Amino acid sequence: MFRDKTAILAIDQGTTSSRAIVFSKKGEVIALAQQEFAQIYPRPGEVEHDPEVIWATVIGTARKALKEARAKGWKTACLGITNQRETAIIWDRKTGDPIHNAIVWQDRRTAKTCQQLAADGHEGVIREKTGLVLDPYFSATKFAWILDAVDGARERAARDELAFGTVDSFLLWRLTGGASHKTDASNASRTSLFDLKAGRWDDGLCELFNVPVSGLPEVCDNAADFGTSLTAAIGEALPVTGMAGDQQAAAIGQACFKPGEVKSTYGTGAFLIMNTGPEMAVSQNRLLSTIGWRIDGQTTFALEGSILSAGATVQWLRDGLGLFSKASEIEALAASADPDCGVYLVPAFAGLGAPHWAADARGTIVGLTRGAGRAEIAQAALDAAAHQTADLLEAMARDGVPTARLKVDGGMANNNRFLSRLADFCDVPVVRPVNTETTAWGAAFLAGMGAGLFGGLEEGRKLWHADQKFEPQIRPAVRDAHRAGWQTAVRQTLAGI
Repeated sequence: MFRDKTAILAIDQGTTSSRAIVFSKKGEVIALAQQEFAQIYPRPGEVEHDPEVIWATVIGTARKALKEARAKGWKTACLGITNQRETAIIWDRKTGDPIHNAIVWQDRRTAKTCQQLAADGHEGVIREKTGLVLDPYFSATKFAWILDAVDGARERAARDELAFGTVDSFLLWRLTGGASHKTDASNASRTSLFDLKAGRWDDGLCELFNVPVSGLPEVCDNAADFGTSLTAAIGEALPVTGMAGDQQAAAIGQACFKPGEVKSTYGTGAFLIMNTGPEMAVSQNRLLSTIGWRIDGQTTFALEGSILSAGATVQWLRDGLGLFSKASEIEALAASADPDCGVYLVPAFAGLGAPHWAADARGTIVGLTRGAGRAEIAQAALDAAAHQTADLLEAMARDGVPTARLKVDGGMANNNRFLSRLADFCDVPVVRPVNTETTAWGAAFLAGMGAGLFGGLEEGRKLWHADQKFEPQIRPAVRDAHRAGWQTAVRQTLAGI
């Protein structure tokens, strides 16, 4: 069937699982391995991961996928990495041992630090340089917290004995046996330490957040030479030639290469990214300016809206409330609900993201009656992701960049009922691609570019194909009623802070 048996490995390290996928150059999945891992919740609002568990699941899935691809006669040429963004790790430069658990992007323990920085008048300069709001979501305050919390860490950092990084940098360090301490421009842009326009770590921001710049990784283009994996790590010595944060990788996998093209990925959270081209767009509605990607030194910028809980809400219904045993069962359960029951779930388990950025908000269910049951709560959970997406699209429209269609991916994109409600509430066509492994494919495509297997981004557009389009179906008055009910629920949630 295949003449060219050249393959690419993508490591997709996510918030709740690690995955490894071997792709053909056409984007077909040759082999896939996945392993979930435990979340650590030390206190309310705090989320950690064990970096050693992350590492074990990454090398375990990579070895399994590579072995399966070899058995099918494929030769893997290179490796790309994509990762949960903002999650912060600090490790020993000699041993590679972490000095503390990873502080996950969802973690809110540094909310008071952010509030103090805002009170001291620093929010404006942070926003101007980084494109980000001042929020615990980003990496800078997490790095500082670890340095302050671990005995002797500040002194060790001053002696340049420690390395700081997001998950991509930690994995790269381990994969290369400590030979490479690098990151890419998209991940760097999520730390609050990177000047977007200058394209480098900012000394002033590092001083402000009290994070020594000497510990940070070298920032590279997204398709570049990041080093070579050790055979002892994953069973093969592969050049690491592509890297991107998961949401930027998904935008590449969705071929959002022209200004105005937008995608939304529904994983643990949900993240909507719109390509804004070579100029950095500044939102007046608390959306984020970020780097989409940097290729051959040329930066493409994006606007982003961040939803902190999407698939995590479904996971909570499964594991916390026991409403069903498998996440896939929510579609049928929600389909049995009264579609106009008036139940709304605001999933502020770790605060609300864009456009509210309310770190202290907590989850709320409103509109319950004796007629509401499992099905209505399941539907409200799916609707919450749809309503939050609509909030982001409305914010982008107010910023002067309306959306003509929305490309979707991630686990929830396999749920037809959710996508139908998404189209209804957002009032735009929603398109699911044939290849829903867009995050991993984006990393693989970047690695292929870095290894010379692809000539440029436009080759990626030729490999993207639509699977199904969902058109808005409900009447405007019904949509308006649903949206008004959601907005009332959000106001009630914010009023409880």
